[in-house]
Amino acid sequence: MVNYAFVIAGSEATGGAGIQVDLKTFQQLDVYGIGAITCIVAFDPKNNWNHRFVPVDPDVISNQIEAATGAHDLEVVKIGMLGTPATIDTVAGALEANSFRHVVLDPVLICKGQEPGAALDTDTALRDKVLPQATVITPNNFEATTLSGVEKLETIDDLKEAARLIHEQGPQYVVVKGGMDFPGEDAVDVLFDGSEYHVFSERKIGEDRVSGAGCTFAAVITAELAKNASVVDAVATAKRVVTQAVRDAVASNAPFTSVWLSADNK
Repeated sequence: MVNYAFVIAGSEATGGAGIQVDLKTFQQLDVYGIGAITCIVAFDPKNNWNHRFVPVDPDVISNQIEAATGAHDLEVVKIGMLGTPATIDTVAGALEANSFRHVVLDPVLICKGQEPGAALDTDTALRDKVLPQATVITPNNFEATTLSGVEKLETIDDLKEAARLIHEQGPQYVVVKGGMDFPGEDAVDVLFDGSEYHVFSERKIGEDRVSGAGCTFAAVITAELAKNASVVDAVATAKRVVTQAVRDAVASNAPFTSVWLSADNK
C-alpha cells in the first residue's frame, strides 16, 4: 500500500529548506510526496545571502492543487511558506474544498524579502484563514511569541502557555518549539491537544541554527500522519528524526548548514 502526502510550500533553491526538503523527507519516510509551489525564494550570494522573493500567481497555485488532488486521493497536507494574502486566500479555499483529514501548518510568518507592511498583512491573513483549519501547527520560538502574545519563552510553563493561547485560535494540536532561543542545554518542544501537554526534549547540537530544521519537523509529522500514526507519536518521531538531521547537517558555500536525512534516519 502506498501512502501519499501533499505539500503546498515555497521553493528554496539551495535544497536545504522549503518544498525541496519536504519532498526529500517524505521519500525518506517511505511516503509518496506531491507538491505545489507557492513562491520562489532564492538567496543572493552577491548580497550577503539575502532573500529574493517571487510569489507564484494564485491561478497557477490553484492549477497545481487541482492537478495534484485530481491525480491522487490526498488526505494529508503540509502547508509551508505562502508569502502573500492572495496566496493565502487561494490555499485557504483549497483546504475548505478538499476536506483533508489532516492539515499540518508550519506557520512561516516573515520572509526577509518582503516589506514590513506586506509581511504584517500576510501574518494577519494566515491567522484568520489557515490557522483555524490546521490539525497541527508547529510554530518556532519567534512564531509562537507572535501568535500567542507571550513576550518571552524562557520556561516550559511559558511554552505551555503559548501553546494554550495558540490553541484557542482554532488548531487542534499546537507544537511550540523552544529551539535555540530556549535557555539551557536542551531543545524543548511542547505539544498541547486542548487538554494534555506533552514535553519533548533533546540536547542542543552546536550553537547555530540549521536551515530546514523547521520544514523537516513539520514534514515528518505530515508523513507519519499519512501512515496513520497518532499526532503524539508523529511529533515524537519528528523530534527524533530532526535531531539526527541537525547532527548530520551539511555545509556549503552559503554561511549556514542545512539538515540532512541520511539513509539510516527514519
